[in-house]
Amino acid sequence: MMTKQIKIVVTGGPGGGKTTALDLFRRELGDTVAIVPESATVLFSGGIGRSCDEQVVKNVQKTIFSLQQNVENIQEKQYPDRFLICDRGTLDGLAYWPGTEDEFFEEVGSTIEKELSRYDAVIFFESAAASGRDIQSNNPIRNESSTQAAELDKKLQSIWSRHPSYYFVGNSESFVKKIMFGIMTIENVINRHNGGYVGPSFVPTFSK
Repeated sequence: MMTKQIKIVVTGGPGGGKTTALDLFRRELGDTVAIVPESATVLFSGGIGRSCDEQVVKNVQKTIFSLQQNVENIQEKQYPDRFLICDRGTLDGLAYWPGTEDEFFEEVGSTIEKELSRYDAVIFFESAAASGRDIQSNNPIRNESSTQAAELDKKLQSIWSRHPSYYFVGNSESFVKKIMFGIMTIENVINRHNGGYVGPSFVPTFSK
């Protein structure tokens, strides 16, 4: 059993390619990694509709926050010998919160410091919309326009970049190159936190 289970968040704005990267990464590593599914997708695909009503949005985000915590805890207990890769984390909901940051943490009963400390590292896939491109998502639950996706990308960056181990996967002219860079970043982060050797052929760039 691991002395300390490694838990990494893979997040980013809509249309950033994280879902594609996670799928390929899971196939590559198999039973050495456990994926924590995106809680918002679990909720919305289960029949909960989207709403513009402020109170409904707040209730939805509080539900997603609680679900995210519990699903992470379930995966930790079920797969104690695996690395945990989270498809988004507890702080993603803050970007969708219609009130203030202080109100969000008061409502969910936590703090920014506590939630950041849940994760060993954060890998952020920049939305293609941030470069003015149309976005295509493999997730049918996502319905953001390119403008909305770019705005969410900025909000999410401002939240997650406060983590001390924040890695940024920026846009590239080639989507394939971006995905490969993202996969190598995930692998490299795991090696770093697992005390493994990181070869000289790849050194990821990162920003805070």
